[in-house]
Amino acid sequence: MTSPIPQRRTDWRLVLLVFAVAAAILVGRELFGRGTTPLFADTDDAMRMARVIDYIAGQNWYDLTAHRLNTPFGAELHWSRLVDLPLAGLVIVLTPLFGQATATMLAGYLWPMALLACVLWFSALLANRLLGPDGVLPAVVLPVLSPALTAEFTPGRVDHHSVIIILTLAMAWSAVEAVRRPRFAWLCGLLAATALAIATESLPAIAAAIAAFGLLFVVDNRQAATMRHFGLAFAIGAMGHLALFRPPTRWLEPACDVLSPVYVAVALVVAAAFTLASLLPARAAWQRLATLAVLGGAGLVLVAVAWPQCLAGPYGELDPWLQANWIANIVEAKPWATSLFELPAYAIAVGVPVLLAILVMLYRLATVPQDRAQWAVLLAFLLGAALIMLLQVRGARLAIMPAMPAAAWLILSARHRYVEHPRLVSMLALLGSWLAFAGVMLTLLVTLAVNLAPGRAQEMALARSGKQPCLLPTAFTALAALPTARVMSPIDLGAHILLYTPHAVVAAPYHRNQQGVRDAFRFFNDPLAAIRPMLVARGIDLVVLCPAMAELQGLPDRAPDSFASLYAKGELPSWLEEVSGPDDVLKVYAVLPQ
Repeated sequence: MTSPIPQRRTDWRLVLLVFAVAAAILVGRELFGRGTTPLFADTDDAMRMARVIDYIAGQNWYDLTAHRLNTPFGAELHWSRLVDLPLAGLVIVLTPLFGQATATMLAGYLWPMALLACVLWFSALLANRLLGPDGVLPAVVLPVLSPALTAEFTPGRVDHHSVIIILTLAMAWSAVEAVRRPRFAWLCGLLAATALAIATESLPAIAAAIAAFGLLFVVDNRQAATMRHFGLAFAIGAMGHLALFRPPTRWLEPACDVLSPVYVAVALVVAAAFTLASLLPARAAWQRLATLAVLGGAGLVLVAVAWPQCLAGPYGELDPWLQANWIANIVEAKPWATSLFELPAYAIAVGVPVLLAILVMLYRLATVPQDRAQWAVLLAFLLGAALIMLLQVRGARLAIMPAMPAAAWLILSARHRYVEHPRLVSMLALLGSWLAFAGVMLTLLVTLAVNLAPGRAQEMALARSGKQPCLLPTAFTALAALPTARVMSPIDLGAHILLYTPHAVVAAPYHRNQQGVRDAFRFFNDPLAAIRPMLVARGIDLVVLCPAMAELQGLPDRAPDSFASLYAKGELPSWLEEVSGPDDVLKVYAVLPQ
């Protein structure tokens, strides 16, 4: 094990300045757009706040059922209460001063800004550890220039994704620290368990941490205690979080999309394999690798035999029809290569820095002997996130932050060359090293090119902007004033109806609500005679529409007498009566008895 490096102090005034500027821009942009853009624009954000309000109203900690979703049956979601808790605290504290509606809005501003401060803090810590104080400036400036990051920390973004970004970065930092200070492996293991408790999207980062600690031991058997500490902390943390997440009567209930005995068993396998391997005599690296492979492989086989349904992944048990007609059409779930054509500005702005960072790290590992182990650990996190990004472009939000130290190293190297040889070429190299990782600049360049050549990307941008008026709080004023009802609506409208009205809805875009999502598709695409009994069985009182949402266009194979087909012709079923006004953004129809 290498000797400890001297403690290097970070200028936190710099971090605070960057945060203040970024927060002012993000908040100012949101305030400037008030009235034209919704604060809780994403369905996940609206659903999160609806859950928080239900929790404040007295819903039990262990009760994760959205009782007004999939009406009248309800639907249990897989989201952790760990994210609800701080948001609920903010709303509770602010409500006596401003009222619940305003308190909810203020929480939508305060929570993302607090998380933005956290992510910049961890980025500064990681850069300082790997590069010293000089690396902190690019490591905190470049993240706020990345659309993959700012999109998750803008006001109104209260879902769990930003928390997972922070936990992924904190895991990477603590794993890097653990190379020299083994006690940080305990912290990394607990962070991994917490990330898993919040969302299974953290699995790639957790797998990277497991691989990193295992390979550290394979390369250097003096890292045995470090590896063991991580494994034990991960297992202890996973068991503790399962107890927090489920009541004792459900501790043994398996699930593939959320923390359950399945993932606790994996954590126990990691702990057992790491502990036994660290205690067994193995002189050669290949022996240590073989020991880990045999122990870990045997344990994972037992897990797979016990719960084979999880081999297909978190969404493996989803209805195949929904897999093909719903999940496959979610833009952020498509591969990065596909997104180059549908969302070229975003795909290039988030993908180029990540892929370039991998090349930079590989080059540094090959040419610079200092701190190789720490950089190799960080590379494991970056590779895991980058692989997910290539499979699903939304994985970029977890890959941007592990890429920042590589960006900072390249910038510092270019600056050093420029100081030594102040020529035009070296100046351009320094400027290029900044621009290559500045996602905002890449976005501007690609957007300019897209505007010169209209296509699919512009069509999608227009579709997204067209439905924004339907998501403003003012759009729900008239609907909220109606007597409490059960509502059929487009899938992406359901969460906002739950947030802004007392009504219950059939569908919102969550895979645990398969029945409701499938029935929403049936309503818009099946023959009217087939959907009428479903509406009666659910006791649907209202049909609420946003004309700009995709469901109104229907699927390509929709029935000629489907609701979508008739609506396109300006026709309505005889059992619907419009109750909305001519100026209302949302079109509301009462379901008449037959």
